[in-house]
Amino acid sequence: MRSPGTPGISNKRQRQREFWDAIAEGFSSEDAGTRVGVSGAVAARWFRDTGGMRPSTLAKTVSGRYLSFEEREEIALLRAKDLGVREIARHLGRSASTVSRELRRNAATRGGTFEYRASTAQWHAERSARRPKPAKLVNNQRLHHYVQQRLSGEITDEDGNVVGPEVEAFKGRRHGPRKDRRWATSWSPEQISGRLKIDFPDDEEMRISHEAIYQALYIQGRGALKRELVACLRTGRALRTPRERARQSGKTFVTDEVKISQRPAEAEDRAVPGHWEGDLILGTGSSAIGTLVERTTRLTMLLRLPRMPEHGRQPAKNNGPPLAGHGAVAVNEAIAKQIGSLPEQLRKSLAWDQGAEMAYHADLKLATGLPVYFCDPKSPWQRGSNENTNGLLRQYFPRGTDLSRYELEELNAVAGALNSRPRKTLGWKTPAEAFQEQLDSLQQAHVASTD
Repeated sequence: MRSPGTPGISNKRQRQREFWDAIAEGFSSEDAGTRVGVSGAVAARWFRDTGGMRPSTLAKTVSGRYLSFEEREEIALLRAKDLGVREIARHLGRSASTVSRELRRNAATRGGTFEYRASTAQWHAERSARRPKPAKLVNNQRLHHYVQQRLSGEITDEDGNVVGPEVEAFKGRRHGPRKDRRWATSWSPEQISGRLKIDFPDDEEMRISHEAIYQALYIQGRGALKRELVACLRTGRALRTPRERARQSGKTFVTDEVKISQRPAEAEDRAVPGHWEGDLILGTGSSAIGTLVERTTRLTMLLRLPRMPEHGRQPAKNNGPPLAGHGAVAVNEAIAKQIGSLPEQLRKSLAWDQGAEMAYHADLKLATGLPVYFCDPKSPWQRGSNENTNGLLRQYFPRGTDLSRYELEELNAVAGALNSRPRKTLGWKTPAEAFQEQLDSLQQAHVASTD
């Protein structure tokens, strides 16, 4: 048997536990590795080898059933004072049998005596905890067949012929964009787990949790399901995304101060004009048109974002401007041109998603006085007016068409058409009329204040 080496509290196992604690807090693999003192390559390997999932043997907290390292240190100190088993048990609040078993099982025996050391005892305990435990899907072949068929069963036509496109062999990574995916029955693990209770109501052996199926898919070495079957899941992810990382998904330029929760409360009920929502609609060849919608009047403005002359002629340079024309600088300039001439009272805020085209939002605020607030990831309803308007604009700018061919005059004409449509929410006024009323009201207030 190899030597226990350094104390268990600082060994590789403890580092891995701290690594997964950092992953659970939303750290990237590289940052989590730096936090526990391992290289980025080692951290990436730890993450990939377990499919992005914390191994069950590296639980975040040790169950109260088991002695902790701190309790083992206390046992060692009390044992050195020649206290008996029952006295030690009273100090720890544990049963005497637990302490007796600990001293018997995990004591150091290299010198021929049962000398108890906390570090050695921790090593013995962790070595025992790592004993192989066969997965349920390995031991129960009938259950294994049922799960695999519902997950990756072939799709057939009425004559029993297998249908679907030919796909590339699984390479350990998620399928690429615009590539054919394997056609399969593709039940989700939760659907499989739930259906077992209906198909086998009296057979308790035919039971498995959806989490156990995920672990069988993602964690290498479980020996239950082939890793390539992750391609049959709806997302097709080769690695699971940690929950906290998914919650925190977003851009680094989005700080707490500019999240939509910090937008002035007056914007919520739309009673006060000057609060805008914006986004890009995309076409072929990375072409794009910017859209701005005022929340109170529903007035629409369109931003022309032409491609740069080098687009399609030379590859983009690292850290250079996006040649497609909708980089952060180009979007800032287009917004400033359209909205910068409005009265200050109608430039109170702009809500946008977390697209990289808004990376220089601080510069936009300095240039126009328009603060930008970012919606939460995957929350388009937080820009409801803008999303609805984008849907209307698709009548003029269908998906799959080149949006860079239109001049600003043409975009203004389309915006004018939308702004001339009466809206039920405005009492059948048009957005143009409602917006003009706001301008007239501001002008009258300004004249009154100068008299």
